[in-house]
Amino acid sequence: MPELTELTQKIIEFREARDWKQFHNPKDLALSLVLEATEVLEHFQWKNGGELDQYIKSNKNAISEELADVLYWVLLMSHDLEIDILDALNKKLKKNAEKYPVDKSKGSYAKYTELN
Repeated sequence: MPELTELTQKIIEFREARDWKQFHNPKDLALSLVLEATEVLEHFQWKNGGELDQYIKSNKNAISEELADVLYWVLLMSHDLEIDILDALNKKLKKNAEKYPVDKSKGSYAKYTELN
């Protein structure tokens, strides 16, 4: 997927231009990823129903920026750890398909260990 490779390269160039790699050990990359994910979650905290729908409509740009931050850290971390993130995602989707067969999981939020 050329777009993903290009995005990753832009992220690396951004980091290199600022000499930030020295701060990017796996622990701190993972921490940054989690912190950005919580910023996504913060947009939805304490909102329900119509209020949530309206909030999403009027704050889509802010939410998209937080999601972009999450993707930034996923791509940077996968690059530094030499993980092919698309391959990892495909393998995980296959594993999840086995854990959650359609005939047992369709319409259910139950964890795979709870499916009958």
